[in-house]
Amino acid sequence: MSNAGKNRSNKYRFFWRQIAPCEHFLQEYETDRVLLDSLEGFVAAGLKAGEGVIVIATAAHRSALEHRLRLLGFSLAIARSRDQYLDLDAEETLSQFMVNGQPDEALFRQLVTRLIARAGADGRKVRVFGEMVALLWSGGRRRATVRLENLWHGFLRERVFSLFCAYPQGGFAGDAESAMMEIRATHSIIVT
Repeated sequence: MSNAGKNRSNKYRFFWRQIAPCEHFLQEYETDRVLLDSLEGFVAAGLKAGEGVIVIATAAHRSALEHRLRLLGFSLAIARSRDQYLDLDAEETLSQFMVNGQPDEALFRQLVTRLIARAGADGRKVRVFGEMVALLWSGGRRRATVRLENLWHGFLRERVFSLFCAYPQGGFAGDAESAMMEIRATHSIIVT
């Protein structure tokens, strides 16, 4: 790995090593590079600590993350075979619990319970990155976004895992401010 890659990775890894279970992080990012730097640190620190990691993201972000993790020396094939690393498509995953344009709580809970059980096998701590809220937000579905954030937050209070959400800053404009304030209120830490 290049020195630039090591420096970038070390910068973010220190923060992500320090997270406590049941934290709910929010990052409002300007560029994909900023998001991927944080996501790389979040995931790499979890894998290195032997935690289960669930990444629910777009194909482009999953592919870029996988490339970065391989450069860091992680064998994702091994992690996947142990259910330590679960990577899912955000749009496809979202479609599994959306009913009439809104997240259905029962379907959401069933899906997330299964995923956390798989990633948390053998007593592993679990970290989750979810980009589904960002997809809803960018699609102008503010009510559905707030509902999904509240579902995640409620589930987080019942289970022990850390949750990292990210939104592109370009989507926070105009009449969205009150919804964004409600979204920010569900998070314990805002990453800048």
